Parts: sequence; structure tokens; C-alpha cells
Amino acid sequence: MVDRQAERRWESLSPFELKNELIALAGERNGRNARTLLNAGRGNPNWTATAPREAFFLLGSFGMAEARRDWDEWDGLAGLPRKDGIAERMTAFLRDNADRPGAEQLSRSVAWGVDRLGFDPDAWVWELADAVVGDHYPDPVRMLSHVERVVHAYLVKEVCDGHEPARPYDLFATEGGTAAMCYVFDSAVINGILRPEDTIALMTPIFSPYLEIPHLERYRFKTIEIAATKVNASGVHTWQYDLHELDKLSDPQVKAVFVVNPSNPPSVMLAPEALDRIVEISRTSNPGLTIITDDVYGTFVNGYRSLMSAAPRNTIGVYSFSKYFGATGWRLGVIAINQDNVFEEKLAALPRSDRDRLRERYGSISLEPEKIRFIDRLVADSRQVALNHTAGLSLPQQAQMALFALAELMDEENEYRRTCQAIVARRLHALVKGMGVPLPKDPLSAHYYAELDLLSFIGRTFGQEFATWLVHNYEPVDPVFRLAEKGSVVLLNGGGFDGPEWSVRVSLANLEMDAYEKIGTWLKEVVQGYKDEFDRS
Repeated sequence: MVDRQAERRWESLSPFELKNELIALAGERNGRNARTLLNAGRGNPNWTATAPREAFFLLGSFGMAEARRDWDEWDGLAGLPRKDGIAERMTAFLRDNADRPGAEQLSRSVAWGVDRLGFDPDAWVWELADAVVGDHYPDPVRMLSHVERVVHAYLVKEVCDGHEPARPYDLFATEGGTAAMCYVFDSAVINGILRPEDTIALMTPIFSPYLEIPHLERYRFKTIEIAATKVNASGVHTWQYDLHELDKLSDPQVKAVFVVNPSNPPSVMLAPEALDRIVEISRTSNPGLTIITDDVYGTFVNGYRSLMSAAPRNTIGVYSFSKYFGATGWRLGVIAINQDNVFEEKLAALPRSDRDRLRERYGSISLEPEKIRFIDRLVADSRQVALNHTAGLSLPQQAQMALFALAELMDEENEYRRTCQAIVARRLHALVKGMGVPLPKDPLSAHYYAELDLLSFIGRTFGQEFATWLVHNYEPVDPVFRLAEKGSVVLLNGGGFDGPEWSVRVSLANLEMDAYEKIGTWLKEVVQGYKDEFDRS
């Protein structure tokens, strides 16, 4: 058993680093007892969206046929897809390959762009075919023009609850949400949107990198927390924010707020009244507030509306396709900034010294560097400016991103979403069944993760004397170590996300359903083990 002193050392680390120790501990136990390792510590889903992938691979076959059509003089070499007449050739190709997986999906995807977005057929099909072959640098570097419009339509439907913005969003395709986060932090400081030592707010609990990055030497932000402290009539966390807590954002000294919505770990979206309060603050008492919203789990909740829709002028939106489509290995993300935004105003209002510095920084890529918009500065900064001409997400990745987005846009009955929701809901049911507790019902929850506050549960169920004894005798990470050692179960400690210290995060996305009943049973046994010790004491 890991002793308390060792636990104190480990709990100072990121929960994702602690996870490695837990996996090792669970693996040792697994080897001794031939018990299956149950790792619910990662959010990598164990499903993959098939239809858009099959369309992608068939698109690859078409792209190569087009390349060979252009030039096929030597074995092992081909030319490039050509635009003239390519839409008609794709129609013939799909007719000849109608029995292959992905044929109907690809045909419908192309038709959707033509019929719904008004694309020129040859230009649209050529962009897809050329992208899947990957024979050019990205052009435009920020995002392919047709792909951007497709993803824009997807974000409006899935992340903005169908609310079309008065002005469109400019999108920057990135190597997953991870890269998007890095680019936003860096460019915001480079361009004076945020400055080292500025005060920023973090809406907690929150994905742990948002807690760690602000304190790196290059940023040194001062942080305040907006804590989700609300509970229901039974004393159970709802993971919502008291409106008075949100009023901390009214102080103009708070330059930015970072929010994961729906949250991570609780995976609960902001209640409408909380969303409205943040919008009101950004319009009145703190109109210069920069809002960075990470909306990766929004597609799991019906009626989800992002802050990028509710407060478009102030918001930088980050979205990743990874979780919803089971595509973490594809690294598909996007940054969205509305064309009507406060960031251009902030750039124009910078002190002369900053404007001179930035004119020099971007002078190699424009004769009028002061006119480069913030979204395009993000792109340039992502490649150290000097490599701006070779910036951008790889074209095959952009082609797959478009096909993922189109699959959802064509799914007018939301069958795929309902299936994904059913998967995580069934796993939650199995988890609470194993724990022997009631199934929570919350229409605002994505159910991608469950954050379980063990100390709160113990206090409500067994009394505060037992809860106080537990805090006095054990470290908050002790439950995750016990689970790993005794049950070969790996969970993350919720305190690492600035949630309640005695909480644990269970990913409901990455294991088979029966595993969650076992995890629930082990959680119950761990709590009972503490209770037995307390009773003996």
C-alpha cells in the first residue's frame, strides 16, 4: 500500500501524471491476480464514427485515380487532380463503385455542399480530391475555403443551437483542441490581448492544463477561480455557478475568463441563467472581457449553446472533433472568432511601443502588418511568423474534418447524437447501479464524465463525524490509490481539476458497459472499507 507521505507527493502533480503511477500500481495488482485493468482515467472514446471515415477512404481512391489520370508515365508516380470536369468524373466514379463502403455517404456529402451551400461542383470536388491526396501546402493557410464554410455550418448547428451569427466566424483549423489552446495562449500574450501578470478567471472544476498553463514563466497570470458550488435540495452537486460568484467577472481588472463548457470533469453545461449573466457582464460592466470557451463536449447535450454564440464579440471559441467522432488520433480542432470582435479594437488601441513591436514582428508577411487580423496572427504565430507560408492543418486532416462535419449536418434526425448519448447514459446507469445509489437526472449533463464527491456522499450518508475522521486520517488521493491497488481500477482525482479534493473523475467513454458496474462496486467497497475502519476506531 502506498503510504501517506508518498500520496502527498503525488497529489501535487497533474492528475494525468498521477494516472501513470496508478496504472503502474494497478498493473502490478493485475499481474498478481490476473484481474482485468479497468482504466477509466482517460477520455479517449472507444467508438469510431464509421460513415464519414468510409467516405474519406473512398475519396482517397478517387483522388488517386484523378492523380493517375493527370499523369501516369512511370510506375509509382502520378500527377495531380485537375479541376475541370472533376465533379462529373466523381459522379461516374461513384456510380461505378456504388457497392463500396462510403459511396452513398460521399455522394450525399458532395451534394450537400452544392445544394445547401451553393458550392461550384468542380471547385468543391477538386478541393476535396486535392486535399485527400495532400499534394499542396494548405491554401488559404488558415483553412481551405469550402471546408471552412462546411465546418462553420456544423458549428452553428451543433455548438450554437442553430443560431446563425449576424457576422460569420473566421475559423482556423488546428491540430486538435490541444494545439488550439497553445496557439490562443501564445498569440494573446504576443499581441497584448493579455499581458504577463494580468488577472484571469478560471471557471472550476476545469481541465487541468487550464490550471497549469497560466502559471508558466511566459505568462505568469494571476488567477482567480469562479467555483461551481451549487447543490440541489439533497445536498448533491449540480456543478452550476451561483450568480454572485459569476459577478467576480464584473471587475475590469479581470482581463479574461477560461471556461470548459460542458465542464470537465463534471461534463455539465452552463445553466441558461449563468450564460445570460456572463453575456450581461461582457456587455456592461466589463466590455473588454476576453472569453475563451472550450466546447468539445457540447455535442453531447441537446440544445447546447456556446458563449461564442451568446457573446460573439468577446469570445474565442475552441472546438475539437476528437471526442464526438472517436477521432483523437486525427488531431482535428478549430479556433473560431467572429468577424465582429473586440480583439481588433484591442489591437488598434495598443500603445505605440506595442504597435511598433508588432509591426516589426509581422512585417515580413505583409506591407501593412497593422491590418492583419487577430485570427490571422494566430496562424502566423503558430509557425513563428517566418513559416507562415507553410502554416495550416494538413489537407487530408481537413478533408476528414469536412466529412465528419457533413455527416452531422446531413443527420437531420440526430440519430448519431442520440446513439452517442445512449452509450454514455447506459454506462452511467451501470456505474450508479454498482455503487448502489440513485441514478442522477440532469438534462444539462453531457454524461461524458462523472465527477463523484466521495466526502460529500459519506457526510450525507453516514454522518459528518465519519467524514471528519476520514479527512484527519487519509489524503484526498487515497481512494484512487486504493482503487488501483485493490481493484485494478484507474480513476483521476478530482482535486487535480480544482474540484472537491475528495472527488474522483470517471470517464464514461472508454470502457465497455459491464466495466462500469464493476467500477461502481469497487467504489462502494472502498467507502465501506473506510467505514469499517472508522467503526473499529
